[in-house]
Amino acid sequence: MDQRTLILITNDDGFEAAGIRYLAKCVGRWADVVTVAPDGPRSGQSSAITVNSELYLTRRADEEGAQVWSVNGTPVDCVKLAMHALFRERRPDLILSGINHGSNSGNSVLYSGTMGAVIEGCTLGIPSVGFSLLDHHADADFSECGRYVDEIARGVAASGLPSGICLNVNIPARCKPNGIKLVRASMGHWIGEYSQTTAPDGRTAYRLTGEYVDRDPDDSTTDNYWLGRGYVTVVPTGVDMTADCKDIACLREL
Repeated sequence: MDQRTLILITNDDGFEAAGIRYLAKCVGRWADVVTVAPDGPRSGQSSAITVNSELYLTRRADEEGAQVWSVNGTPVDCVKLAMHALFRERRPDLILSGINHGSNSGNSVLYSGTMGAVIEGCTLGIPSVGFSLLDHHADADFSECGRYVDEIARGVAASGLPSGICLNVNIPARCKPNGIKLVRASMGHWIGEYSQTTAPDGRTAYRLTGEYVDRDPDDSTTDNYWLGRGYVTVVPTGVDMTADCKDIACLREL
């Protein structure tokens, strides 16, 4: 008898977030699910790991037949600790991260804890996918995500991914998506990144805010272009950061 697909699920919003519960419910219909997620929000952690303090793996109440564990660390800590402590006898067939409350399109992937966990899974040779909904609210409506989460997760579970490649999936919010587009990540930068206030003790305090400026908003090969037009976007993401650039003037003589 064939084994059911085994999936490790994590996120950066915490094990109690609505998005991770919805993700586990979607894939739990056809796979065995183990959720290992931070014990609270860990957005913006990228691929950070905990190196100077102890980590604790805490069993929580099962949800719809799925094991649920929390870790007092980052999303990457969750993947690493899960592999060390829970998957000694059988590795997961698939690692899924999300569904994130908020966008991870464009070069947000560089900061994303959601995608940090996905990239960690990819370095381990496990097919890995991150899902994000473009709605950061705690009560975000994930009902239109199910079809696309299921289709993509089943496809990756069945066929795998090329070595060193993982997927970054973003889903538009508050609408029924028009379809799926396989695209590249848009490039841009943030402006007005911090608001400034005065703390009670008189010190100047800064809080992250700002506005994202797309470098080329009319480029139809990018994720932000199609997200703005109501499409789910899939961006293949590589873990090898070697740039394919052979004409760097200052290095020609090396």
